[in-house]
Amino acid sequence: MWSGDAPSQAGMTAQSAVPIAVRRPGAGTADVQDEAALIRSAQQGDHSAFERLVHAYDQNVLRLAYNLLRSHEDARDIYQEAFLRVHRNLNNFRFDCSFHTWLYRIVTNLCLDHLRKRKVRKEEPTTLETEDGAKDRMTAFAEEGVQGDPQRQLVSRQLRDRIDNVLLQLTPRERAVFEMRHHDGMRLRAIGEILGTTEEAAKNCLFRATQKMRAALGDFI
Repeated sequence: MWSGDAPSQAGMTAQSAVPIAVRRPGAGTADVQDEAALIRSAQQGDHSAFERLVHAYDQNVLRLAYNLLRSHEDARDIYQEAFLRVHRNLNNFRFDCSFHTWLYRIVTNLCLDHLRKRKVRKEEPTTLETEDGAKDRMTAFAEEGVQGDPQRQLVSRQLRDRIDNVLLQLTPRERAVFEMRHHDGMRLRAIGEILGTTEEAAKNCLFRATQKMRAALGDFI
């Protein structure tokens, strides 16, 4: 049975993942049917089937959580809580939406709750957790290829710091929509489904977030 342990890095390696046909944009009917059969097996208590579902989506879940929270530690916590909830509630999944949407809705809601708590506490770490350890937020995002040019490196750091500061000022929902659209490349319709709202509402939320970002980055763009 799945142990609930998060991978040591941001997702399992390709070699350790059990091959499974998962639903992707444009996936064929056979792929969707394969995943549905796997879900039904897991609902009937097949622990191996559940582990295959976890392995199929763990990298995506960790990436989404990290993009929203910008903390590897918090992302791993969300990963574990999300799959614990999936395990507890899988029998309630009735195929009225895709498993991908249902799972992302769980992950996003957990992240939104976490972001709201952050805002209440008004706390944001001055350091950022990376695979190489904690780094100052000002220096953690130097762009590749600019290290040899101090001026470009400074501008890159200033830009990244400005973006991070703007993200902190967005509402949790605006931040979620912005991150899912620009970092995960999701369509607005899918984002709306995940957030339990309409495509138009997601579009309006993205517009507000983008306007705030452009206003803050005016001298950089």
